[in-house]
Amino acid sequence: MTLGNFQLNEPTYFEQMELLEENVAAAGRVLLEVIQVEWEPLSHSELDQRLERVVEEMIEADLVAQVQEQVNAAPQLKQDLTTADQVQAVPKQLFQESALQRSHATDVMEANPTVQYVTNFLQSSNPMHIKRRMSGRAKLSLSHTALLSLTLLSKRVSYRSVSSSFHLEKGNIHRIFFSFCDQVIAQQHRIIQWPTEEGGLPRVVGVLGETHIPIRLPFGKPDSENNAQEAKRLKSEAPPDSWLNLELVCDLDERFVYCHISKGSERVQGRDLLERLQQQPEMVPPGTCLIAGVGYPLSEQILTPFPICQTPQENLYNRALLTHLSRFQQAIADLKERFQKLRYLDMGNFNKAKAVVLTACILHNVLLEMGDVTKGVMEDCPVEDVEEVVQCESGVRMRQSVMNVLYSLMENGSQ
Repeated sequence: MTLGNFQLNEPTYFEQMELLEENVAAAGRVLLEVIQVEWEPLSHSELDQRLERVVEEMIEADLVAQVQEQVNAAPQLKQDLTTADQVQAVPKQLFQESALQRSHATDVMEANPTVQYVTNFLQSSNPMHIKRRMSGRAKLSLSHTALLSLTLLSKRVSYRSVSSSFHLEKGNIHRIFFSFCDQVIAQQHRIIQWPTEEGGLPRVVGVLGETHIPIRLPFGKPDSENNAQEAKRLKSEAPPDSWLNLELVCDLDERFVYCHISKGSERVQGRDLLERLQQQPEMVPPGTCLIAGVGYPLSEQILTPFPICQTPQENLYNRALLTHLSRFQQAIADLKERFQKLRYLDMGNFNKAKAVVLTACILHNVLLEMGDVTKGVMEDCPVEDVEEVVQCESGVRMRQSVMNVLYSLMENGSQ
């Protein structure tokens, strides 16, 4: 074929096939690059950015849908606004109204003095770290973060119900809540402090005891019929690791001055505290003591009741200790009433469950400082046949000396 003085050669069949193969190869390379970009592991920063973008797009889409519904429900308003500027002002106005309506319930709860006090406590502890870590992908204010976390702690509610109240997805709520726990736990040594003043019998530093916090066991899928039967047996017999041991020392004002959390199968019965007292004897100076129940080791620093009373002196001594032990039980009842999540932690991860329990103990002291008093109902503890543990002979002598002093005081008072 010719065109003027130029001659055009039509591509042959083989040239067409070569050109097609080149195009297919180029398309394959592009597709491979796309697949690699989409499927290669993301770094933590890239993953956070991508998740943040998705969450913001979901929130924006939800708000746009709400605005569109309100615009469609107000045709007269659309007819009256004829200029372009007025039409553009409608979504903005309705967006503001929708945001106000959504936040109205939480704004009312923010007026709660407990939320304000905890917010101020966190703000004063480390304001720069709070600003950096607590905003979250959903840009929650610090007060909303405190409100959300206190709601999860004080009530037996699920992430799903809190998700609908705060208009956040469950994964984000989980992250915000445990970030809140980390911030509170960072203040542990400032809030849970060993007392410097004593009082009572003869001078009591504090009361030592423990309670159990039920948690969910991470049961795996049985591999065989025998394993299935074993899992069923473990569930029915409440295995040790289905709870946490929360060992505490409370002072005369029911503040916690010592806290130790362990797995159910790792019951320590004051062992860690005794080692600490041996290393730091100034914690319980001469003439002072801790009070603990039967089953804890009797020592010069820790006084326990007589397992069986045989004399009036021993009865008097046990009644005096019972007053302090009841104070400890009341502190535990108040803790579980204030933070009802501790009645059952629906989580099988020990570290996360421990973080929640420790956060509740720290906030217990914080709210007592605020003057927020919550009284729980003490549980009826069954009388267990527990053998007495004698740590040393000096403990026996110390208990005998205290018993004699109490009986002497009673006799002098009755004369």
